[in-house]
Parts: sequence; C-alpha cells; structure tokens
Amino acid sequence: MSNPELRQRPRLAVIKFASCDGCQLSILNLEDDLLALGQALDIAYFPEASSAMNAGPYDIALVEGSITTAEDAHRILNVRQQAKVLITIGACATAGGIQALRNWGDIEAFKQAVYPRPDYIQSLSTSTPISEHVHVDFELWGCPIEKGQLLRVITDLVGGVQLHLPADSVCLECKRRGNVCVMVAKGMPCLGPVTRIGCGAICPAMGRDCYGCFGPSEGARKGPGLPPNTASLARHFHEGLQLIPVEVLRRFRGINGAVDPFRNESTVWENKG
Repeated sequence: MSNPELRQRPRLAVIKFASCDGCQLSILNLEDDLLALGQALDIAYFPEASSAMNAGPYDIALVEGSITTAEDAHRILNVRQQAKVLITIGACATAGGIQALRNWGDIEAFKQAVYPRPDYIQSLSTSTPISEHVHVDFELWGCPIEKGQLLRVITDLVGGVQLHLPADSVCLECKRRGNVCVMVAKGMPCLGPVTRIGCGAICPAMGRDCYGCFGPSEGARKGPGLPPNTASLARHFHEGLQLIPVEVLRRFRGINGAVDPFRNESTVWENKG
C-alpha cells in the first residue's frame, strides 16, 4: 500500500506497452527535478524506477508504447478506466513508433523468418497508437520525449494551470536558435517544415537534417488542428533536391510514419515508385 501521508497527493502511474523504454528513461533523467516531483506527487506505479507497484485509480497516467498484442489492447482499456488524466508519451504511444513499419508488411512472414517457433508469438498485424483504442487527454511527442516539456506538463497539471502544447514547426525553433537552414544552405531533405516543435531543433543545430521524430506539426497558415503541407515539401524533395520517389517515401515513413499526414504522403510516393 502507498504511504497514507501520500494519498492526499495526486497519484502518478507510468505504464509501458510496446516500446524501448527510452521515454521512461527521460523521466528518470529529470534527476533532481524528479525528486522534487516525488514531494508533490505520490508516484504509485513506475516499474522502471521502483518495485513498489500500487494499484489504481491514478490521477495522472503517463503511457509509453504502442498496442501490438491483443492482451495490450485489452489492458489499455483498464488503464483508461483507472486514470483521471491519461497522457501518451513518445512516438510509440502517439503514432505507433518505428515498429509500425509492420503495418506495411506481412507479420506472419516476419515471424516465420525471425523465430524458430513462430507459433509461440502472439502478435497483432499492426502497431497502433494509444489514441486508436481509448481517449487520450494529452500527447507528448518525440523519440524520446523532451524531459523539460514533460516536467512543465506535470507541474502545470498539479498546479491547475491550463496546458498549452505548441504544435508549430521545427523551423520556428531553428529561427530562435539562429540556425542556418540546412535545406537551403546544404540541400538536405529536412523534415523540419512539417515536424512538430519541441526538440529544440537539435539535429539542424548540429548541421544535419530533421528526420521528424516529434511527429507532424499543425499547418499554421491553414489554422490550428489541420495537417502540415507535406505535399509541397515532398514535391521540393523530388523536384528541387532530386530525390527519387522511394527516397521521398523513406523520409516520411520513419519513426512517426504511421501517423496520418506522414502515412498519407508516403503512400502517394509509393504509388509513384
């Protein structure tokens, strides 16, 4: 049982589905800030950090990972029932993750090629984000998440502050950092114009192109909540940067390739190939 003195504090659970645990490690990397959170929250369930795993209900549930088995598809329903606020963290939970590449393949053929006893493997043919199974209150994108953004979200929730999760493009962060545009200056096929803000433009700051690990941005010129203009960027990759169709496809079919704007664009270029 949880310490009775902590029961008055908001109860936090960190729950894992199919993932690499990188986003949970980002939580642990909060270090001293995590200790401070431990004073404000009852961290009731976090197997990555503690063997003390307490049952719900929870005030906040952070969910990492995608749904890849029938068992997990059932388990997420119970998590949703136990959580007052459910926040998905990372590309696996928000978009299906890199494992969603299976969505374009033959899962049975994969099992036959990899496992000596494929009949032991119970797996769905797709990897899907949490939002395809239950209502999600907030989404934190990234592979992995940015720990500072997570800290702000949790402190705002505990403090009763209305959350604001920006969805502008990485180009805005490049401007703020004074980065030279790698697409203009170096001819690199950068996904920054259609990728969600949040990473701090790490890759362009190091002189390389963004590969979209924070998922699709929202089309600022079209209005909030609308998809980015992937068609225009893909056309520039092909006509301006001379990428062949399969190379354009691969730019969009990566860590967040299964989320609608990127998936739809990659399908267009698959048909052209």
